[in-house]
Amino acid sequence: MAESVIKLIKQQFNKNEYGVPVPTPDYTEIFCEVQDVTRSEFYGSGRSGLNESFMARIFSAEYSGETVVEYEGETYSIYRKYEIPGTDYTELYFERKGGTNGQKENNG
Repeated sequence: MAESVIKLIKQQFNKNEYGVPVPTPDYTEIFCEVQDVTRSEFYGSGRSGLNESFMARIFSAEYSGETVVEYEGETYSIYRKYEIPGTDYTELYFERKGGTNGQKENNG
């Protein structure tokens, strides 16, 4: 397990000059351990129609319910989280799907 950096993405809504809410991504970079999903996770999620890609283990305190993540320039959806009992860690499971299928976020 190599230490990596992911960006958790939370959508903030700011009003434009006409008062219309416009989504603005808010990025939080965190360190994590990235792994491939297990064989059982692969088959279980595949039966549910998910296209899992990988799993990241993060400190639980750094996660605030985000549903999108960027890793190595690609954007993924978070389809499952698992808080590891007796630890300060959470596992986040990512997939590519419509709306985030590898799109690169423009984060300036």
